[in-house]
Amino acid sequence: MKRILRRVVQHVTQRIVDAIEAAPSVKNDEPVAQKALMQYYRMLATTNPDGLLSLRDVGFRKYSQFEEDGLLLYLFSLIPPINRTCVEICAGDGQECNTTNLIINHGWWGHLFDGDATKVQSGVKFFARHKDTFLYPPRFTHAWITASNVNNLVAESGARGRIDLLSLDLDGMDYWIWEALTVIDPQVVVCETHNVVPPDRAVTVPYDPDFVSKTPDYLGASLAAMNRLARKKGYRLVGAHRFGFNAFFVKQGVAEAFFPEVEIAACVQDPFSEYARRERWPRVKDQRWQEVH
Repeated sequence: MKRILRRVVQHVTQRIVDAIEAAPSVKNDEPVAQKALMQYYRMLATTNPDGLLSLRDVGFRKYSQFEEDGLLLYLFSLIPPINRTCVEICAGDGQECNTTNLIINHGWWGHLFDGDATKVQSGVKFFARHKDTFLYPPRFTHAWITASNVNNLVAESGARGRIDLLSLDLDGMDYWIWEALTVIDPQVVVCETHNVVPPDRAVTVPYDPDFVSKTPDYLGASLAAMNRLARKKGYRLVGAHRFGFNAFFVKQGVAEAFFPEVEIAACVQDPFSEYARRERWPRVKDQRWQEVH
């Protein structure tokens, strides 16, 4: 019976997700469909918790690069938001990033950062013209983020203390920036990790405030490294998207019944991650990686 119920749940969820992905962003029914999906998840949590889906079953893309929009919607369906505040470091132009769907379709307050002035200008225009954000658009800051300035920049943007979401995608100093960031205390953290690295290696590129990757695949930090840092900061790994490199961490004590801790290896068993480790890791394994503890 449980197996049948799970198939029914997956079928219904997929029908709703298909409608969301097919809806043009200007349609008023897009946020309605997403909010209906959130209520559906909450109903399942109350009436049939055994029928709840795994993170691998709920992904979809509206503004995110891959399926992060769906995963975050699921997480915050079952994790009550504190203040609907999100911070995204390296948000590009805001039109393809992890927080935009929450900002546009769910009324979240955004604090976005990027080191490319042209992208920031484009992002400011995008939110200023959008009907759901023109009145109070997210705060978009042009800055090159370092471990030394990240706390001041985030605080100056207006984000402090407990917030709901932090998204990191720096393609380089992700480990060091999260380690340094103390001015905010997010419930959920999503960050890019480097899945070319074997799951048992906790390594990152050494800290360099001016780092720009010049060697393909020599950048960022492994999932094991980010997981060690997450535990030090009081988080647990709850899953990753289907390509294995964008990982999701939830604050200890928050929604543990719905999102238990998972093993690192379980997040990188997909064909893409296996290919990356097999074909790309040998090319950079002898670079100057720094072990973290």
